[in-house]
Amino acid sequence: MRIGELAARSGVTPDTIRYYERRGLLRPVARTSGGYRVYEDEALDRLAFIRKAQALGMSLDEVGEIIRAATREGSPCPKVRRMLRARIDEIDTRIRELAALREGLARALEEGFTPAGAHVCAIVESAVVEGAPDAPRPVTPSAGRRGRL
Repeated sequence: MRIGELAARSGVTPDTIRYYERRGLLRPVARTSGGYRVYEDEALDRLAFIRKAQALGMSLDEVGEIIRAATREGSPCPKVRRMLRARIDEIDTRIRELAALREGLARALEEGFTPAGAHVCAIVESAVVEGAPDAPRPVTPSAGRRGRL
């Protein structure tokens, strides 16, 4: 089948297919005398694999690693398990970060604050959010030599 038919049957655009080719994720089987790419049904399976891997949060670089591992080593499933475990750890970390951010936002809205002395907005300036910098402290000449206190 030509690229247009492959695109229609797989649900991706011809540009996406060409991009995957440039990335080494997909190869046409041949070209016609007119230069058209020709694909077999296996290309549909490969495109479905790429889309499912992306739905699991894998990058195209990771998908390429998996495909190369399958070509060299046989089953890449042990590698995929390691990747998915690492992804779960990343997601758990991000969930904790987002929960801390949510708490900080809720606290900023709920706590009393006084706008007097605010440079821009007292809500933001009085917020205590994990990972956010505190208000800058003035540097005195003696503190400048020893660092900030």
